Amino acid sequence: MTFDLFDNLDAPDDGHAAGGVREPLADGAVVLRGFARTLAPQLLDEICVIIGRAPWRHMITPGGLRMSVAMTNCGQAGWVSDRTGYRYDPHDPLSGEPWPVMPAAFLDLATRAAADAGFAEFAPDACLINRYEPGTRLSLHQDRDERDLRAPIVSVSLGLPAVFLFGGLRRADRPARIRLAHGDVVVWGGPSRLAFHGVAPLADGDHPLLGRERINLTFRKAM
Repeated sequence: MTFDLFDNLDAPDDGHAAGGVREPLADGAVVLRGFARTLAPQLLDEICVIIGRAPWRHMITPGGLRMSVAMTNCGQAGWVSDRTGYRYDPHDPLSGEPWPVMPAAFLDLATRAAADAGFAEFAPDACLINRYEPGTRLSLHQDRDERDLRAPIVSVSLGLPAVFLFGGLRRADRPARIRLAHGDVVVWGGPSRLAFHGVAPLADGDHPLLGRERINLTFRKAM
């Protein structure tokens, strides 16, 4: 992922396979509403285990700026940033140990969501976990540090609702503003794989499971 700087538990379940509807965004991009909602407690339990081994940290950009979003990783590789650049690394630079293994529940969710969006062969080997607090944001960027850009990105929203910005293949393209609630999953690949995207400043709130936080899981084929 290349940075340039830097809900709903009571939402209705409409009876679709995973509790939501498919909302097309662009060619190769779709929002799966509520797809992860019923799995959220299990996902959050797994995240607690992961951060026990690889704690949250605010990474530093090559330009020396501290990112406002806290991050960690699991899987065969983790996305890292420091003054030497952006990259995937099989080891946590804080501990020197391999990143925590990707939980089976994570892998199952990501592959099912990708298949639902039309990417049946997705086999993620990395999951970047972001923690947002009120006021934090993610500027428009492209995910292009992965070796195989044919694989999609699968992004899972948990906790406070957020405004997801989804643009085109040029930074100047005006992004759509999509409200993402707890349990929503966005998948983009194919013609939209390099679409610029980001997250608007997170509004304050109090989510029943996460309080004043939003957690985002993004699954990639990195290596």
